[in-house]
Amino acid sequence: MKHINSNRIIGLLMGLVSLGYLWMAFRIPTFPMPRPIDSDWFPKLLGIALLLLSILLCLEKQDTPTKKEKAAQKASKVRGQTPPPTTQFLITLLAIAGYAFGLEWLGFVLASCLFGIGLSYCYGYRRHLISAVATLAVVLSLYLIMTRLLEVHLPRGLLPL
Repeated sequence: MKHINSNRIIGLLMGLVSLGYLWMAFRIPTFPMPRPIDSDWFPKLLGIALLLLSILLCLEKQDTPTKKEKAAQKASKVRGQTPPPTTQFLITLLAIAGYAFGLEWLGFVLASCLFGIGLSYCYGYRRHLISAVATLAVVLSLYLIMTRLLEVHLPRGLLPL
């Protein structure tokens, strides 16, 4: 690690968070009845995945952009294709808050689709049909798995699903 960049700082912070999360996950009591997957299985798996991803983020090599890439970045900033990272971050925070408030009224499917398509547009993805189809496929499959297989009640909202 020659240089400390933002990815490495975030990776270190997320590594610390994942270690704390893993410590709490390993403190979850197991049920006296033996079963193959216990209540502590998913939190442990999630903590290990977060720790591995934070390590990968710390080890990620930072590429220095070439002159051609720098020119393309300048041109895209001039055309206004994507907002600056700070604006994207604020838009993401507002979108999360809007998603949380609109989830009950709009329903899981509609709110999640608007959230996914809107953020993909915000981050600069301009193939709208592909974005809409992919988002709708993921959201509908999650909705059907949660409601039909796992019997979790998700808000229906405006759509009669």
